[in-house]
Amino acid sequence: MQARRAQVEAALEQSLAPALWPAAVAPLVQAMRYGALGGGKRLRALLTLAAHEALCTQADIPSAQRSAWAQTAMRAACAVELIHAYSLIHDDMPCMDNDVLRRGKPTVHVQFGEATALLAGDAMQALAFEWLTPPTDATPTETALPPAQQWAAQARLCSLLARAAGPSGMAGGQAIDLAHVGLAMNQAQLQHMHELKTGALLLASVQMGAACAPSASPAIGQALHQYGQALGLAFQVVDDVLDATADSATLGKTAGKDAADNKPTYVSIMGVQAARAYADELHARACAALEAAPALAASPLRGLADLVVQRAH
Repeated sequence: MQARRAQVEAALEQSLAPALWPAAVAPLVQAMRYGALGGGKRLRALLTLAAHEALCTQADIPSAQRSAWAQTAMRAACAVELIHAYSLIHDDMPCMDNDVLRRGKPTVHVQFGEATALLAGDAMQALAFEWLTPPTDATPTETALPPAQQWAAQARLCSLLARAAGPSGMAGGQAIDLAHVGLAMNQAQLQHMHELKTGALLLASVQMGAACAPSASPAIGQALHQYGQALGLAFQVVDDVLDATADSATLGKTAGKDAADNKPTYVSIMGVQAARAYADELHARACAALEAAPALAASPLRGLADLVVQRAH
């Protein structure tokens, strides 16, 4: 995990290098780098790389093509992290959650102003899709894949990421969240909101990793879908528990903010202990999905599921 995280960090650093853009936009690039680099668990990127590796390990692929798929997977991992980072920048702004602390440091709008923060998020969203569709002459080793296969993979990756980030995913979930501040929600409504707001991008991370490999069987695709759904929901349940039980120094963001803002959470509906038990149940579902597909049972995906849920205990 540490090795993969370092690789993702290096690739993000490369994609956000100041030398890539004119000096006139240097303040914007500085804000983008501040929001994207040097922090975070990189869980979404790790899920992408783990799913890719699980499928490519089982496949009989020539070495040149294996390298090409690995580069495609790293691009996908960086793209999903850019989308996640942009969403945090926008979510923290005064018109949304109005938070002043993220990853243990001032939020982007506090550090650079609201206008620059808004533009930084916009630019990172666009950059994510640019990262998924590199010029064919920019990465010669990726041409080891037939052009039709490259284009099909790029189209699939763009589709998965766009759907997860848009009104049927993250943005839609955030809209529901904002509309229910101070209003009661039952568990089914809360789950639907978080399947969009948080779960969709985590599920897409797994599916994007699978798209960076030769076609998997329907059984493996179904197992990855079930795993990603369960893990995405477990992540949010654990996040709610931590918001209620951990301090700001541990979280790297303002603790207790959900309760202070009168937002419905799994803790407010179920209580801390029941929420922890529900996270454990979702963890069991995610692991059972992997066990149902022998190619996935021993993959790093299991360790990532453990990592997500163990944070709550």
